[in-house]
Amino acid sequence: MTLKFTEQSLPGVILIEPAVFEDDRGFFMETYHVGKYREAGIDPDFVQDNLSHSRRFTLRGLHYQLKHPQSKLIYVIAGEVLDIAVDIRRGSPMFGRWTGTLLSDKNKRQLFIPAGFAHGFCVLSETADVIYKCTDLYASGDEYGILWSDPTINIVWPIENPIFSEKDAKYPALKDVPEEHLPLYKQ
Repeated sequence: MTLKFTEQSLPGVILIEPAVFEDDRGFFMETYHVGKYREAGIDPDFVQDNLSHSRRFTLRGLHYQLKHPQSKLIYVIAGEVLDIAVDIRRGSPMFGRWTGTLLSDKNKRQLFIPAGFAHGFCVLSETADVIYKCTDLYASGDEYGILWSDPTINIVWPIENPIFSEKDAKYPALKDVPEEHLPLYKQ
């Protein structure tokens, strides 16, 4: 299998299917190679890696940073999640649209989400360990979010009663976010 890059329904959001070399001992794969990803148009400088461990039905998101925007490369090392990207860039022709991808330790897929998108995921397996590489450092004073159940975005989450943080439950719908709190679309 060769490394494969597929742009999703939102321009800039790219599904990556890495080359996986398996034998009776297990498997080997590159989780990131700057030259190969750069050739595919993914050319960020990653500065922080995060690991999230969550139990079944946990929903995290939809999060973004404004002054310290983060492009993210997401993959799952244990379990399965539905990973979501929402275009929240003011002036974007795709504003308010979302795309979702199943990521798991079995399919070994990755999702690249550029800055300017809100990100979230829900856990479908008993537990899930999600790694995401980020292009800017986490800034606690620069946390923003969109309500996970925003009816105008209408994400089809495959779980009925998600477990989420108090903070995630209080985020506004996209239409209620002040314009100055949304990233700007740059062509």
